[in-house]
Amino acid sequence: MNTMASASILLVEDNPMEVDLTIRAFARRMVTTTVVVARDGQEALDFFHRWDIGEPLPSVILLDLKLPKVDGLEVLRQLKTHVMYRVIPVVVLTSSQEDRDINAAYELGANSYIVKPVDFDRFSEIVALIDTYWSALNYAPARDDLIEVNNL
Repeated sequence: MNTMASASILLVEDNPMEVDLTIRAFARRMVTTTVVVARDGQEALDFFHRWDIGEPLPSVILLDLKLPKVDGLEVLRQLKTHVMYRVIPVVVLTSSQEDRDINAAYELGANSYIVKPVDFDRFSEIVALIDTYWSALNYAPARDDLIEVNNL
């Protein structure tokens, strides 16, 4: 059974200014989706345990690549190889325009790659589009259906 994605976004970002900018952009656009923040790669991976005990999966993960402890590409690799969590959409939202980062992100299963714009108005527009698509329009698989399929 397909259900609408849960109304939360996991933002994986270590820069406090970028976290603040993103949250302000969501607020400016009056986005009501809950934004949960992981401030490094290890903290992002720790969410697996929270999801294992029934915390709702986010509708999308916004993932920076340059993170302390565990870099964003490793977070993406672990997420996309996990039987239950590989279905969570991941939007890489980073300042890197390097071809090797873009290629690596897509090879590891990123659903989208967006370079953070410097202009706040443009960034706000992008945030609103991300929220509209992944939190309001996109249908995600139901968690119970995933468990049944993976137990076959």
